[in-house]
Amino acid sequence: MTLEFFLCIVTLFVIAGIGAPIAYAIIVSSIVYLAASDQSIGIAGKVLMDGLYQSFIILAVPLFIVAANIMNAGTITDRLLRFCIALVGRFRGGLGHVNVVASLIFSGMSGSAVADAAGIGKIIIDMMTKSGKYPRGYAAAITAASATIGPIIPPSIPMVLYALVSNTSIGYLFLGGITPGLLMGAVLMMMNSWLAHRRGFALEEPIPIRQLPRITVNAVPALMMPVILLYGIYGGVTTPTEAAAVAAAYALVLAALFYRSLSFKKFYSILVESARSSAAIGLVIGGALILNYVVASENIPSRMALALAGLNVSPLVFILGVNVLLLVLGCVLDATTIILVIIPLFIPTCVHLEIDLVHFGVVAVVNCMIGLITPPYGILLFVINAVTRIPLSEIISEIWLFIAILIAALLLMILFPEIVLWLPRQFGYLPLPS
Repeated sequence: MTLEFFLCIVTLFVIAGIGAPIAYAIIVSSIVYLAASDQSIGIAGKVLMDGLYQSFIILAVPLFIVAANIMNAGTITDRLLRFCIALVGRFRGGLGHVNVVASLIFSGMSGSAVADAAGIGKIIIDMMTKSGKYPRGYAAAITAASATIGPIIPPSIPMVLYALVSNTSIGYLFLGGITPGLLMGAVLMMMNSWLAHRRGFALEEPIPIRQLPRITVNAVPALMMPVILLYGIYGGVTTPTEAAAVAAAYALVLAALFYRSLSFKKFYSILVESARSSAAIGLVIGGALILNYVVASENIPSRMALALAGLNVSPLVFILGVNVLLLVLGCVLDATTIILVIIPLFIPTCVHLEIDLVHFGVVAVVNCMIGLITPPYGILLFVINAVTRIPLSEIISEIWLFIAILIAALLLMILFPEIVLWLPRQFGYLPLPS
């Protein structure tokens, strides 16, 4: 490690350690490296502009954010919740099941765990706690756990970012996330069912079956969002970025014209909030592009690949080791930073060990989503605390079993790559031989 890179790393950890936004820490530390190595500060601007200019796919991020915020602002989430309650609310722990199924459906529209937790999550936590049948901490914990599914089932903002740093097909990444997302939903519902029976959670009053067709018809336009999105990408009609624009436009038409639940004032607020969220992510992306230039200048990925190759590490041991590291890092770093800064370090080794990049990417994103609910830095825990005022101590005390079952699902995805690769394979993907 050179002195310049050492200064870069120290600056990064010092600035992040005093509580500054991680984007600022990345940018400042990268500039320190350029100054210490006697390189022009203009290189940072050039790297940033080149990276953004060559990455058309980044445009998908703000468009998916707009679509999610429109869905949250209109009555669309209420109709989807009504549909979920009619579908699974009649079983013991019914509202917990509704929570998970709602996240599965909403994940096909937002691509963001935070949007899921802050939007539909808040509504269902209010329903669970208002009835008095569920402890506040439990309602918040299962909401946080189910929100992790949001970026796994397409669309997915984290997978867009992974595609940016790995040059992997975003279409196949989206396909690869469908089965793992369903698996995560299934294991969470199993855990909820077990806890509901063990703790004796009361049954909800079932919605009559005769009302199900009417409720379904009301929800169908919203349920069509993921269908339109996936058909656009895999039918060859749109690129992923164009599909994001279609998703935002469809959400707008649905909320404003079909359901008539979106005013001009509310729409303006949505655009402002979406711009803020996009700018926050954009700062991290920009900083990561510059930091990746620093890492490449130090030849660190190649050194890591050669060092691991010299150890004769098997692909399975490598991917297990990386996932343990990502789980640890997820306790203190946000998912965007891990995907843009940490994961690119392992891509050359994956290529050298012939680890499929779609499999690795989906598993890494699932890992990062588990990090969103892992104390002490689980951002979803803070989001739910902020929107519901449920104490963090109550949420954390209930979250551990859900973390454990999600890690078990992650292990299955690692050990059985077909969980990720089967669906992409059906659409013509040719993964590397295992």
